[in-house]
Amino acid sequence: MDESKPKDTLDAATGIAGLDDILCGGFSPDRLYLIEGAPGAGKTTLALQFLIEGARGGKPMLYVTLSETEEELRAVAAAHGWSLDGITIRELVPAEDSLKPAQQYTMFHPSEVELSETTNLILEDVERVKPARVVFDSLSELRLLAGNALRFRRQLLALKQYFRGRNCTVLLLDDMVGDRDLQVQSIAHGVILLEQQVPEFGGERRRLQVLKIRGKRYRGGLHDYAIRTGGLEVFPRLVAAEHRAEHGARRLSSGLAELDALLGGGIEEGTSTLILGAPGTGKSTIAALFAAAAAQRGDKAALLIFDESSNTLFGRTESLGIPLREQREAGRVMVRQIDPAELSPGEFTHAIRRYVEVEGARVVVIDSLNGYLSAMPGDRFLTLHLHELLMYLGQRGVATILVGAQQGLIGSQMVSSVDATYLADAVILMRYFELRGEVRQVISVVKKRGGDHERSIREFRMESGRLHVGEPLRDFRGVLTGTPIQESGPQKAAE
Repeated sequence: MDESKPKDTLDAATGIAGLDDILCGGFSPDRLYLIEGAPGAGKTTLALQFLIEGARGGKPMLYVTLSETEEELRAVAAAHGWSLDGITIRELVPAEDSLKPAQQYTMFHPSEVELSETTNLILEDVERVKPARVVFDSLSELRLLAGNALRFRRQLLALKQYFRGRNCTVLLLDDMVGDRDLQVQSIAHGVILLEQQVPEFGGERRRLQVLKIRGKRYRGGLHDYAIRTGGLEVFPRLVAAEHRAEHGARRLSSGLAELDALLGGGIEEGTSTLILGAPGTGKSTIAALFAAAAAQRGDKAALLIFDESSNTLFGRTESLGIPLREQREAGRVMVRQIDPAELSPGEFTHAIRRYVEVEGARVVVIDSLNGYLSAMPGDRFLTLHLHELLMYLGQRGVATILVGAQQGLIGSQMVSSVDATYLADAVILMRYFELRGEVRQVISVVKKRGGDHERSIREFRMESGRLHVGEPLRDFRGVLTGTPIQESGPQKAAE
Protein backbone atom coordinates (compact mmCIF):
# COMPACT_ATOMS: atom_id res chain seq x y z
CA MET A 1 0.00 0.00 0.00
CA ASP A 2 1.27 3.43 -0.89
CA GLU A 3 1.28 5.37 2.39
CA SER A 4 2.03 8.61 0.54
CA LYS A 5 -1.47 8.72 -0.95
CA PRO A 6 -4.50 9.99 0.94
CA LYS A 7 -6.69 7.10 2.02
CA ASP A 8 -9.56 8.09 -0.27
CA THR A 9 -7.31 8.15 -3.37
CA LEU A 10 -5.65 4.75 -3.00
CA ASP A 11 -5.91 2.63 -6.14
CA ALA A 12 -8.83 0.23 -6.39
CA ALA A 13 -7.17 -3.19 -6.62
CA THR A 14 -8.81 -5.58 -9.08
CA GLY A 15 -8.09 -8.75 -7.12
CA ILE A 16 -6.03 -10.05 -10.08
CA ALA A 17 -2.35 -9.76 -9.15
CA GLY A 18 -1.04 -9.60 -12.71
CA LEU A 19 -3.57 -6.97 -13.78
CA ASP A 20 -2.82 -4.84 -10.71
CA ASP A 21 0.85 -5.05 -11.66
CA ILE A 22 0.05 -3.83 -15.20
CA LEU A 23 -2.07 -1.00 -13.76
CA CYS A 24 0.66 -0.12 -11.25
CA GLY A 25 -1.62 -0.79 -8.30
CA GLY A 26 -5.12 -0.98 -9.76
CA PHE A 27 -7.77 1.38 -11.07
CA SER A 28 -7.85 5.01 -10.01
CA PRO A 29 -10.89 5.09 -7.69
CA ASP A 30 -14.24 6.78 -8.38
CA ARG A 31 -13.91 6.62 -12.17
CA LEU A 32 -15.76 4.88 -14.99
CA TYR A 33 -13.93 2.15 -16.95
CA LEU A 34 -14.75 0.13 -20.06
CA ILE A 35 -13.89 -3.58 -20.37
CA GLU A 36 -14.18 -4.73 -23.98
CA GLY A 37 -14.01 -8.27 -25.30
CA ALA A 38 -15.77 -10.85 -27.42
CA PRO A 39 -18.08 -13.37 -25.70
CA GLY A 40 -15.96 -15.88 -23.79
CA ALA A 41 -13.00 -13.54 -23.30
CA GLY A 42 -13.51 -13.40 -19.51
CA LYS A 43 -15.22 -10.04 -18.91
CA THR A 44 -17.73 -11.40 -16.39
CA THR A 45 -15.00 -13.31 -14.54
CA LEU A 46 -12.87 -10.17 -14.30
CA ALA A 47 -15.83 -8.12 -13.10
CA LEU A 48 -16.73 -10.63 -10.38
CA GLN A 49 -13.13 -10.73 -9.14
CA PHE A 50 -13.15 -6.92 -9.03
CA LEU A 51 -16.30 -6.88 -6.87
CA ILE A 52 -15.13 -9.73 -4.62
CA GLU A 53 -11.89 -7.86 -3.96
CA GLY A 54 -13.88 -4.75 -3.04
CA ALA A 55 -16.21 -6.72 -0.77
CA ARG A 56 -13.21 -7.87 1.30
CA GLY A 57 -13.01 -4.33 2.62
CA GLY A 58 -16.54 -4.59 3.99
CA LYS A 59 -18.07 -2.10 1.54
CA PRO A 60 -21.24 -2.87 -0.46
CA MET A 61 -20.91 -3.92 -4.12
CA LEU A 62 -23.50 -3.93 -6.93
CA TYR A 63 -23.64 -6.10 -10.06
CA VAL A 64 -26.25 -4.95 -12.60
CA THR A 65 -26.88 -7.65 -15.19
CA LEU A 66 -28.93 -7.09 -18.32
CA SER A 67 -27.82 -10.25 -20.09
CA GLU A 68 -27.21 -13.07 -17.59
CA THR A 69 -29.50 -14.18 -14.79
CA GLU A 70 -28.54 -14.12 -11.14
CA GLU A 71 -28.61 -17.91 -11.16
CA GLU A 72 -26.05 -17.99 -13.97
CA LEU A 73 -23.77 -15.54 -12.17
CA ARG A 74 -23.90 -17.52 -8.95
CA ALA A 75 -23.10 -20.67 -10.91
CA VAL A 76 -20.00 -18.96 -12.35
CA ALA A 77 -18.92 -17.92 -8.86
CA ALA A 78 -19.48 -21.43 -7.49
CA ALA A 79 -17.39 -22.93 -10.31
CA HIS A 80 -14.48 -20.77 -9.19
CA GLY A 81 -15.07 -21.43 -5.49
CA TRP A 82 -16.09 -17.84 -4.75
CA SER A 83 -18.55 -16.42 -2.25
CA LEU A 84 -20.67 -13.46 -3.40
CA ASP A 85 -21.36 -12.25 0.13
CA GLY A 86 -21.49 -8.47 0.19
CA ILE A 87 -22.41 -8.25 -3.51
CA THR A 88 -25.94 -7.25 -4.51
CA ILE A 89 -26.98 -8.68 -7.88
CA ARG A 90 -29.65 -6.68 -9.71
CA GLU A 91 -31.12 -8.76 -12.53
CA LEU A 92 -32.74 -6.70 -15.28
CA VAL A 93 -33.17 -9.49 -17.81
CA PRO A 94 -36.57 -9.13 -19.55
CA ALA A 95 -39.25 -11.14 -17.76
CA GLU A 96 -41.11 -13.98 -19.46
CA ASP A 97 -44.42 -12.05 -19.58
CA SER A 98 -42.77 -9.28 -21.63
CA LEU A 99 -43.38 -11.46 -24.68
CA LYS A 100 -47.16 -11.32 -24.22
CA PRO A 101 -49.18 -9.00 -26.52
CA ALA A 102 -50.43 -6.99 -23.56
CA GLN A 103 -46.89 -5.97 -22.77
CA GLN A 104 -46.09 -4.64 -26.26
CA TYR A 105 -45.99 -0.84 -26.63
CA THR A 106 -48.07 0.81 -29.34
CA MET A 107 -48.21 4.55 -28.67
CA PHE A 108 -44.52 4.92 -27.74
CA HIS A 109 -41.43 3.40 -29.27
CA PRO A 110 -40.14 0.63 -26.93
CA SER A 111 -36.79 2.41 -26.42
CA GLU A 112 -38.57 5.49 -25.05
CA VAL A 113 -40.17 3.42 -22.28
CA GLU A 114 -37.78 0.54 -21.64
CA LEU A 115 -34.59 2.61 -21.41
CA SER A 116 -36.17 5.01 -18.92
CA GLU A 117 -37.56 2.14 -16.84
CA THR A 118 -34.20 0.34 -16.84
CA THR A 119 -32.29 3.47 -15.93
CA ASN A 120 -34.67 4.27 -13.07
CA LEU A 121 -34.32 0.76 -11.66
CA ILE A 122 -30.52 1.03 -11.76
CA LEU A 123 -30.47 4.41 -10.04
CA GLU A 124 -32.88 3.21 -7.35
CA ASP A 125 -30.52 0.34 -6.55
CA VAL A 126 -27.54 2.66 -6.40
CA GLU A 127 -29.35 4.98 -3.98
CA ARG A 128 -30.42 2.04 -1.84
CA VAL A 129 -27.18 0.01 -1.79
CA LYS A 130 -24.72 2.94 -1.96
CA PRO A 131 -22.05 0.70 -3.51
CA ALA A 132 -18.33 1.44 -3.62
CA ARG A 133 -18.06 -0.52 -6.89
CA VAL A 134 -20.62 -1.14 -9.65
CA VAL A 135 -20.53 -3.42 -12.70
CA PHE A 136 -22.87 -3.02 -15.70
CA ASP A 137 -23.14 -6.17 -17.79
CA SER A 138 -23.47 -5.40 -20.61
CA LEU A 139 -23.58 -2.29 -22.78
CA SER A 140 -24.96 -4.23 -25.74
CA GLU A 141 -28.36 -4.44 -24.06
CA LEU A 142 -28.31 -0.73 -23.15
CA ARG A 143 -27.36 0.05 -26.76
CA LEU A 144 -30.37 -1.90 -28.03
CA LEU A 145 -32.69 -0.21 -25.54
CA ALA A 146 -31.45 3.22 -26.62
CA GLY A 147 -32.40 2.56 -30.22
CA ASN A 148 -29.85 4.95 -31.76
CA ALA A 149 -26.24 6.05 -31.19
CA LEU A 150 -27.09 9.60 -30.10
CA ARG A 151 -29.52 8.48 -27.39
CA PHE A 152 -27.08 5.81 -26.21
CA ARG A 153 -24.18 8.29 -25.90
CA ARG A 154 -26.33 10.81 -24.05
CA GLN A 155 -27.41 8.07 -21.65
CA LEU A 156 -23.80 7.07 -20.94
CA LEU A 157 -22.78 10.68 -20.36
CA ALA A 158 -25.68 11.11 -17.96
CA LEU A 159 -24.69 7.90 -16.17
CA LYS A 160 -21.09 9.07 -15.84
CA GLN A 161 -22.24 12.44 -14.49
CA TYR A 162 -24.57 10.71 -12.02
CA PHE A 163 -21.74 8.69 -10.45
CA ARG A 164 -19.49 11.71 -10.20
CA GLY A 165 -18.97 12.52 -6.54
CA ARG A 166 -20.60 9.30 -5.28
CA ASN A 167 -17.29 7.61 -4.36
CA CYS A 168 -18.01 4.74 -6.71
CA THR A 169 -15.78 2.94 -9.24
CA VAL A 170 -17.77 1.72 -12.25
CA LEU A 171 -16.99 -1.02 -14.77
CA LEU A 172 -18.92 -1.15 -18.05
CA LEU A 173 -18.71 -4.48 -19.89
CA ASP A 174 -19.08 -4.50 -23.67
CA ASP A 175 -19.09 -7.69 -25.74
CA MET A 176 -18.30 -5.78 -28.96
CA VAL A 177 -21.18 -7.30 -30.93
CA GLY A 178 -21.36 -5.44 -34.22
CA ASP A 179 -19.17 -2.47 -35.06
CA ARG A 180 -16.71 -1.28 -32.42
CA ASP A 181 -18.05 1.79 -30.60
CA LEU A 182 -15.17 4.27 -30.21
CA GLN A 183 -17.52 6.82 -28.66
CA VAL A 184 -17.76 4.72 -25.50
CA GLN A 185 -13.96 4.63 -25.31
CA SER A 186 -13.83 8.42 -25.40
CA ILE A 187 -16.28 8.67 -22.49
CA ALA A 188 -14.55 6.12 -20.25
CA HIS A 189 -11.65 7.09 -17.99
CA GLY A 190 -9.86 3.89 -18.94
CA VAL A 191 -10.29 1.06 -21.46
CA ILE A 192 -9.09 -2.56 -21.26
CA LEU A 193 -9.42 -4.85 -24.28
CA LEU A 194 -9.62 -8.64 -23.83
CA GLU A 195 -8.72 -10.71 -26.89
CA GLN A 196 -9.22 -14.40 -27.59
CA GLN A 197 -7.38 -16.21 -30.38
CA VAL A 198 -7.71 -19.79 -31.59
CA PRO A 199 -4.52 -21.09 -33.25
CA GLU A 200 -4.58 -23.80 -35.89
CA PHE A 201 -3.49 -26.31 -33.25
CA GLY A 202 -3.68 -26.30 -29.45
CA GLY A 203 -5.78 -24.40 -26.95
CA GLU A 204 -7.02 -20.86 -27.25
CA ARG A 205 -4.69 -17.98 -26.44
CA ARG A 206 -5.92 -14.93 -24.56
CA ARG A 207 -4.28 -11.50 -24.38
CA LEU A 208 -5.26 -8.18 -22.84
CA GLN A 209 -4.23 -4.64 -23.58
CA VAL A 210 -4.75 -1.41 -21.66
CA LEU A 211 -5.81 0.96 -24.43
CA LYS A 212 -5.88 4.00 -22.20
CA ILE A 213 -5.95 5.20 -18.59
CA ARG A 214 -6.17 8.92 -18.05
CA GLY A 215 -3.64 10.49 -15.67
CA LYS A 216 -2.03 7.22 -14.57
CA ARG A 217 1.04 5.22 -15.46
CA TYR A 218 0.54 1.65 -16.68
CA ARG A 219 2.47 -1.02 -18.57
CA GLY A 220 1.49 -0.92 -22.23
CA GLY A 221 1.57 -3.66 -24.83
CA LEU A 222 -0.05 -7.08 -25.00
CA HIS A 223 -0.17 -9.29 -21.90
CA ASP A 224 -1.11 -12.98 -21.96
CA TYR A 225 -3.71 -14.30 -19.54
CA ALA A 226 -5.60 -17.51 -18.83
CA ILE A 227 -8.98 -18.37 -17.30
CA ARG A 228 -8.64 -21.11 -14.73
CA THR A 229 -10.49 -22.33 -11.67
CA GLY A 230 -10.08 -19.39 -9.32
CA GLY A 231 -10.41 -16.71 -11.98
CA LEU A 232 -8.22 -14.82 -14.41
CA GLU A 233 -4.46 -15.27 -14.15
CA VAL A 234 -2.67 -12.43 -15.95
CA PHE A 235 0.98 -12.63 -16.98
CA PRO A 236 2.39 -9.09 -17.35
CA ARG A 237 4.73 -8.48 -20.26
CA LEU A 238 8.32 -8.75 -19.08
CA VAL A 239 10.25 -5.47 -19.07
CA ALA A 240 13.85 -6.30 -18.15
CA ALA A 241 14.71 -2.69 -17.28
CA GLU A 242 12.35 -2.90 -14.27
CA HIS A 243 14.38 -5.70 -12.65
CA ARG A 244 17.92 -4.39 -12.36
CA ALA A 245 19.68 -5.74 -9.29
CA GLU A 246 23.22 -6.00 -7.97
CA HIS A 247 24.82 -9.43 -8.18
CA GLY A 248 28.20 -11.09 -8.09
CA ALA A 249 30.14 -12.74 -10.89
CA ARG A 250 30.89 -16.19 -9.54
CA ARG A 251 32.28 -18.69 -11.98
CA LEU A 252 30.13 -21.83 -12.03
CA SER A 253 31.81 -25.17 -12.66
CA SER A 254 30.22 -28.04 -14.56
CA GLY A 255 31.99 -30.58 -12.36
CA LEU A 256 33.88 -31.86 -15.41
CA ALA A 257 37.41 -30.41 -15.43
CA GLU A 258 38.01 -30.74 -19.17
CA LEU A 259 34.74 -29.00 -20.02
CA ASP A 260 35.54 -26.19 -17.57
CA ALA A 261 38.93 -25.80 -19.26
CA LEU A 262 37.21 -25.33 -22.61
CA LEU A 263 35.10 -22.57 -21.05
CA GLY A 264 38.00 -20.83 -19.38
CA GLY A 265 37.01 -22.11 -15.94
CA GLY A 266 33.24 -22.45 -16.32
CA ILE A 267 30.28 -20.16 -16.95
CA GLU A 268 29.60 -16.96 -15.02
CA GLU A 269 26.58 -15.77 -13.08
CA GLY A 270 24.42 -13.37 -15.04
CA THR A 271 25.49 -14.79 -18.43
CA SER A 272 23.75 -16.92 -21.03
CA THR A 273 25.23 -20.00 -22.70
CA LEU A 274 23.87 -21.49 -25.91
CA ILE A 275 24.60 -25.16 -26.64
CA LEU A 276 24.20 -25.91 -30.36
CA GLY A 277 24.36 -29.21 -32.20
CA ALA A 278 22.57 -32.00 -34.03
CA PRO A 279 20.15 -34.27 -32.15
CA GLY A 280 21.93 -36.80 -29.97
CA THR A 281 25.24 -34.97 -29.64
CA GLY A 282 24.78 -34.48 -25.87
CA LYS A 283 23.44 -30.93 -25.63
CA SER A 284 20.76 -31.68 -23.03
CA THR A 285 23.20 -33.81 -21.06
CA ILE A 286 25.70 -30.93 -20.80
CA ALA A 287 22.89 -28.60 -19.67
CA ALA A 288 21.77 -31.13 -17.02
CA LEU A 289 25.38 -31.48 -15.87
CA PHE A 290 25.59 -27.74 -15.08
CA ALA A 291 22.23 -27.86 -13.27
CA ALA A 292 23.23 -30.82 -11.11
CA ALA A 293 26.62 -29.24 -10.32
CA ALA A 294 24.90 -26.04 -9.18
CA ALA A 295 22.59 -28.04 -6.92
CA GLN A 296 25.52 -29.93 -5.42
CA ARG A 297 27.09 -26.57 -4.51
CA GLY A 298 23.88 -25.62 -2.65
CA ASP A 299 22.32 -23.43 -5.35
CA LYS A 300 18.95 -24.10 -6.96
CA ALA A 301 18.42 -24.87 -10.64
CA ALA A 302 15.30 -24.92 -12.81
CA LEU A 303 14.92 -26.93 -16.00
CA LEU A 304 12.11 -26.16 -18.42
CA ILE A 305 12.01 -28.99 -20.96
CA PHE A 306 10.02 -29.05 -24.17
CA ASP A 307 11.38 -32.04 -26.07
CA GLU A 308 11.45 -34.98 -23.66
CA SER A 309 9.61 -36.20 -20.60
CA SER A 310 11.02 -35.72 -17.12
CA ASN A 311 11.20 -39.52 -16.65
CA THR A 312 13.37 -39.85 -19.76
CA LEU A 313 15.58 -37.01 -18.56
CA PHE A 314 16.10 -38.55 -15.12
CA GLY A 315 16.72 -42.01 -16.53
CA ARG A 316 19.29 -40.73 -19.04
CA THR A 317 21.19 -38.59 -16.52
CA GLU A 318 21.25 -41.39 -13.92
CA SER A 319 22.87 -43.73 -16.46
CA LEU A 320 25.67 -41.16 -16.87
CA GLY A 321 26.24 -40.58 -13.17
CA ILE A 322 24.56 -37.15 -13.07
CA PRO A 323 22.54 -36.98 -9.80
CA LEU A 324 19.69 -34.89 -11.22
CA ARG A 325 16.89 -37.00 -9.72
CA GLU A 326 18.61 -37.00 -6.33
CA GLN A 327 18.89 -33.21 -6.36
CA ARG A 328 15.27 -32.88 -7.47
CA GLU A 329 14.16 -34.97 -4.50
CA ALA A 330 16.31 -32.77 -2.25
CA GLY A 331 14.44 -29.70 -3.54
CA ARG A 332 17.43 -28.09 -5.22
CA VAL A 333 16.47 -28.95 -8.81
CA MET A 334 13.06 -28.06 -10.25
CA VAL A 335 11.91 -29.64 -13.51
CA ARG A 336 8.85 -28.59 -15.48
CA GLN A 337 7.76 -30.33 -18.65
CA ILE A 338 6.29 -27.80 -21.09
CA ASP A 339 3.58 -28.46 -23.68
CA PRO A 340 4.04 -25.64 -26.22
CA ALA A 341 0.54 -26.16 -27.62
CA GLU A 342 -1.00 -25.28 -24.25
CA LEU A 343 1.32 -22.59 -22.94
CA SER A 344 1.47 -18.95 -24.00
CA PRO A 345 4.79 -17.06 -24.13
CA GLY A 346 3.67 -14.83 -21.26
CA GLU A 347 2.90 -17.79 -19.02
CA PHE A 348 6.26 -19.36 -19.86
CA THR A 349 8.07 -16.17 -18.84
CA HIS A 350 5.94 -15.98 -15.69
CA ALA A 351 7.00 -19.52 -14.75
CA ILE A 352 10.68 -18.58 -15.10
CA ARG A 353 10.18 -15.44 -13.02
CA ARG A 354 8.57 -17.53 -10.28
CA TYR A 355 11.50 -19.96 -10.23
CA VAL A 356 13.94 -17.05 -9.93
CA GLU A 357 12.11 -14.64 -7.62
CA VAL A 358 10.18 -17.08 -5.40
CA GLU A 359 12.14 -20.33 -5.51
CA GLY A 360 15.58 -18.70 -5.74
CA ALA A 361 16.92 -20.51 -8.83
CA ARG A 362 20.46 -19.46 -9.80
CA VAL A 363 20.69 -21.61 -12.94
CA VAL A 364 17.89 -21.81 -15.53
CA VAL A 365 17.91 -24.29 -18.42
CA ILE A 366 15.61 -23.91 -21.45
CA ASP A 367 15.62 -27.12 -23.48
CA SER A 368 15.10 -26.34 -26.25
CA LEU A 369 14.77 -23.15 -28.28
CA ASN A 370 12.94 -25.18 -30.93
CA GLY A 371 10.19 -25.99 -28.44
CA TYR A 372 10.18 -22.38 -27.23
CA LEU A 373 9.66 -21.28 -30.82
CA SER A 374 6.59 -23.54 -31.05
CA ALA A 375 5.00 -21.63 -28.15
CA MET A 376 5.42 -18.30 -29.92
CA PRO A 377 2.56 -16.69 -31.88
CA GLY A 378 5.06 -16.18 -34.73
CA ASP A 379 8.77 -16.84 -35.12
CA ARG A 380 9.47 -13.15 -35.75
CA PHE A 381 8.64 -12.50 -32.09
CA LEU A 382 10.98 -15.12 -30.63
CA THR A 383 14.11 -12.97 -30.76
CA LEU A 384 12.37 -10.10 -28.94
CA HIS A 385 10.96 -12.42 -26.26
CA LEU A 386 14.31 -14.12 -25.83
CA HIS A 387 16.26 -10.86 -25.70
CA GLU A 388 14.05 -9.48 -22.92
CA LEU A 389 14.14 -12.76 -21.01
CA LEU A 390 17.95 -13.06 -21.17
CA MET A 391 18.36 -9.42 -20.14
CA TYR A 392 16.09 -10.02 -17.14
CA LEU A 393 17.90 -13.19 -16.06
CA GLY A 394 21.28 -11.53 -16.52
CA GLN A 395 20.27 -8.58 -14.35
CA ARG A 396 19.10 -10.99 -11.66
CA GLY A 397 22.50 -12.74 -11.68
CA VAL A 398 21.10 -16.01 -13.07
CA ALA A 399 23.18 -18.25 -15.32
CA THR A 400 21.01 -19.25 -18.28
CA ILE A 401 21.65 -22.29 -20.47
CA LEU A 402 19.84 -22.53 -23.79
CA VAL A 403 19.75 -25.67 -25.91
CA GLY A 404 19.38 -25.30 -29.68
CA ALA A 405 18.89 -28.30 -31.96
CA GLN A 406 20.32 -28.00 -35.46
CA GLN A 407 19.23 -29.86 -38.58
CA GLY A 408 21.78 -31.97 -40.40
CA LEU A 409 24.25 -34.76 -39.61
CA ILE A 410 27.71 -35.77 -40.78
CA GLY A 411 29.09 -33.83 -43.73
CA SER A 412 25.91 -31.75 -44.18
CA GLN A 413 25.26 -28.08 -43.73
CA MET A 414 23.98 -27.44 -40.20
CA VAL A 415 20.91 -25.21 -40.05
CA SER A 416 19.20 -23.73 -36.96
CA SER A 417 15.50 -22.88 -36.77
CA VAL A 418 16.46 -19.94 -34.57
CA ASP A 419 19.67 -17.95 -34.65
CA ALA A 420 20.29 -16.89 -31.08
CA THR A 421 24.10 -16.98 -31.23
CA TYR A 422 24.39 -13.19 -31.14
CA LEU A 423 22.20 -13.01 -28.01
CA ALA A 424 24.15 -15.55 -26.00
CA ASP A 425 27.29 -14.65 -24.06
CA ALA A 426 28.86 -18.04 -24.77
CA VAL A 427 28.27 -20.61 -27.51
CA ILE A 428 29.18 -24.29 -27.17
CA LEU A 429 29.20 -26.17 -30.48
CA MET A 430 28.72 -29.95 -30.65
CA ARG A 431 29.23 -31.98 -33.84
CA TYR A 432 29.36 -35.50 -35.23
CA PHE A 433 32.37 -36.59 -37.29
CA GLU A 434 33.37 -39.82 -38.99
CA LEU A 435 36.73 -41.47 -38.39
CA ARG A 436 37.85 -44.95 -39.49
CA GLY A 437 34.30 -46.27 -39.85
CA GLU A 438 33.04 -44.84 -36.55
CA VAL A 439 30.68 -41.94 -35.77
CA ARG A 440 32.20 -39.77 -33.06
CA GLN A 441 31.36 -36.48 -31.38
CA VAL A 442 33.29 -33.30 -30.69
CA ILE A 443 32.75 -30.25 -28.51
CA SER A 444 34.20 -26.75 -28.80
CA VAL A 445 33.55 -23.24 -27.50
CA VAL A 446 33.24 -20.80 -30.40
CA LYS A 447 32.28 -17.69 -28.43
CA LYS A 448 32.59 -16.37 -24.91
CA ARG A 449 32.11 -12.73 -23.95
CA GLY A 450 34.08 -11.21 -21.14
CA GLY A 451 36.72 -13.89 -20.70
CA ASP A 452 39.25 -16.20 -22.29
CA HIS A 453 38.30 -19.65 -23.45
CA GLU A 454 40.05 -22.59 -25.05
CA ARG A 455 39.74 -22.56 -28.84
CA SER A 456 40.56 -26.21 -29.39
CA ILE A 457 38.22 -28.96 -30.56
CA ARG A 458 37.93 -31.90 -28.18
CA GLU A 459 36.32 -35.28 -28.59
CA PHE A 460 33.23 -35.85 -26.46
CA ARG A 461 31.92 -39.27 -25.42
CA MET A 462 29.04 -40.56 -23.32
CA GLU A 463 29.95 -44.11 -22.32
CA SER A 464 30.73 -46.42 -19.40
CA GLY A 465 28.31 -44.53 -17.19
CA ARG A 466 30.07 -41.17 -17.42
CA LEU A 467 30.96 -38.24 -19.65
CA HIS A 468 34.40 -37.94 -21.24
CA VAL A 469 35.99 -34.86 -22.78
CA GLY A 470 39.20 -35.86 -24.54
CA GLU A 471 42.41 -34.08 -25.45
CA PRO A 472 42.41 -31.43 -28.21
CA LEU A 473 42.34 -32.87 -31.76
CA ARG A 474 45.43 -31.04 -32.97
CA ASP A 475 46.49 -33.44 -35.73
CA PHE A 476 43.32 -33.11 -37.79
CA ARG A 477 41.66 -30.45 -39.88
CA GLY A 478 38.07 -30.34 -41.09
CA VAL A 479 36.68 -31.99 -37.95
CA LEU A 480 33.65 -29.68 -37.85
CA THR A 481 32.79 -30.58 -41.46
CA GLY A 482 32.28 -34.16 -40.30
CA THR A 483 35.08 -35.63 -42.45
CA PRO A 484 38.45 -34.78 -40.86
CA ILE A 485 41.80 -35.17 -42.56
CA GLN A 486 44.85 -36.24 -40.57
CA GLU A 487 47.77 -33.88 -41.09
CA SER A 488 50.46 -35.27 -38.84
CA GLY A 489 51.06 -37.09 -35.63
CA PRO A 490 49.69 -40.37 -34.28
CA GLN A 491 46.04 -41.25 -34.81
CA LYS A 492 45.60 -41.95 -31.11
CA ALA A 493 44.89 -38.23 -30.68
CA ALA A 494 41.45 -38.92 -32.08
CA GLU A 495 40.89 -42.26 -30.39
